[in-house]
Amino acid sequence: MNYKKVYAMKAERERKISKICPGIPHRSGIYAFYRDDESGLHMAYCGQAVDLLSRCASHLAEYDHIGLSLKKRGFYSEYNPYGWKLAFQECRKEDLDENERATIKNFADKGYQLYNVSSGGQGAGRTQIGEFKPAKGYHDGIRQGRKSLAKEILHIIDTHLTVTLKPGKENNKVSIRALEKFWELLKGEEQK
Repeated sequence: MNYKKVYAMKAERERKISKICPGIPHRSGIYAFYRDDESGLHMAYCGQAVDLLSRCASHLAEYDHIGLSLKKRGFYSEYNPYGWKLAFQECRKEDLDENERATIKNFADKGYQLYNVSSGGQGAGRTQIGEFKPAKGYHDGIRQGRKSLAKEILHIIDTHLTVTLKPGKENNKVSIRALEKFWELLKGEEQK
């Protein structure tokens, strides 16, 4: 792993955050990404951080719902009026949970649609307010790969090939079952 490259990328993300939100510190506090979209809807994501600048910058490297939206929509500017804006408020570490909950509620009360999936906080009192999507893991990728392969094989067979038993095996029960299993595997994987 090239650590110089990793730190350079982190520093670049922090510069980008500092540019759109001057004065954001390396101290604890609450942050909120918010924007208005083309149809007038108000969107927001609120979070807490022990290091505001580092945490906000880390969203630019993530592939969750808010990270992807930040990449897609970009930041607010004269040329991008529907981009994300960033606000923050410093607070003590002991007050992070309480202040995050209050900030989320404040945005919700103002009519913002929240990207948050919980009411905020790290411990007791945290409740679900949005839909949790299960993380896609290794086995989900394998399953998707099998499904795509089965679909492609069926397309090739339908378009270009004829699949039959070898001559002399047409009446062999084991061969007939093997052909049936082949079709079940392909069609079963395609439908999953």
